[in-house]
Amino acid sequence: MKNLHIDLVSDIACPWCAIGYARLEQAMHSIKDQVSVSLQWRAFELNPDPNLIPEAILPALSKKYGRSEEEMRASQQSMMQIAADLGLNFEKMQQRFTCNTFDAHRLVKWAAAFDKQTAMKQALFEAYFGFAEDVSKIEVLQQCAEKAGLKPEEALKVLESAQFIDEVKTEEAQYQQAGISSVPAFVINQRYLISGAQDAATLARSLLQIADEMTTG
Repeated sequence: MKNLHIDLVSDIACPWCAIGYARLEQAMHSIKDQVSVSLQWRAFELNPDPNLIPEAILPALSKKYGRSEEEMRASQQSMMQIAADLGLNFEKMQQRFTCNTFDAHRLVKWAAAFDKQTAMKQALFEAYFGFAEDVSKIEVLQQCAEKAGLKPEEALKVLESAQFIDEVKTEEAQYQQAGISSVPAFVINQRYLISGAQDAATLARSLLQIADEMTTG
């Protein structure tokens, strides 16, 4: 059995990151008899301003990309369908507001000690895209922790402390310095990079090819 490790650089506020992971799950399942894959979530912030004032997502995206709100609505609608086909809850994707995700990343770091990183990330994705909740708010983060199988009172202790602040900042800087400017980014065995939310079949082929190269290299 060949072994691969994936560092998945992503942000909770990135819809393609949720879609990319769902497709990765399909890819990993399809090659599970040939390749063993371990995964670690890595932090990236689309809106790194800690003083960010929440803004309705459609006008915010329209301003960011220089496209009309109607164009952005159509783009979001397309993503909602892709997500639904993957079993993801994106029902309130267009009702969400921009938000800072730094504290959410701190909880993802904390969850790693309990082998709950993916569960935490998925709870955060659903809170933001499925329920249009503000994932910068402590009570929302506590609810996500509980949904991931963690103790909300322990999550509160983390959030009220300085735990994982330096770790998240260091990690974000590390991947930016490595040239990663958009997410999702799949860093395989710290040597190979797959950018964007590739479809499951493409991801599976890429992982098999990398596993072969690692074996022969």
